[in-house]
Amino acid sequence: MTTAADGKPAVILLIEDDKGDQELIRRSFEKGKIKNDLYIVEDGEQALDYLLRRGKYSDPALSPRPDLVLLDLNLPKIDGRKVLEKIRSTVELKRLVVVILTTSKQDQDIIRSYEMGVNSYITKPFDFQQFVKVVQEVGHYWFQVVVLPPNGK
Repeated sequence: MTTAADGKPAVILLIEDDKGDQELIRRSFEKGKIKNDLYIVEDGEQALDYLLRRGKYSDPALSPRPDLVLLDLNLPKIDGRKVLEKIRSTVELKRLVVVILTTSKQDQDIIRSYEMGVNSYITKPFDFQQFVKVVQEVGHYWFQVVVLPPNGK
């Protein structure tokens, strides 16, 4: 089973407003035997509250630092670009591994995301099997191949 570097379940923060994509991602990690604690927030405002431990996310036990952030760009309230910008400009968050998982194939989104320090940019496949495969590969890559920095849980 895939885990975080410390042998504990990986903490994954999924920032995704589409309920169907949330469920697909959750099932893909399960099917790929990626041992994780998946936390889901549905808009950019909730994402920043979680990451900055504000409001209902103020208790670190309920909002542990993620080993991996899966971020959609097109979010309600605060879009993913602004969330990424805040992550990279906040001292305690800037080392977080952030993978954009979005439908946008626009060159400007891809270029801007990498310029802002995203670790990977993945366009969501429309095919169900391909979508599952991509999510499993993300988990495999980030938790079996790569050495991640300590996340300061």
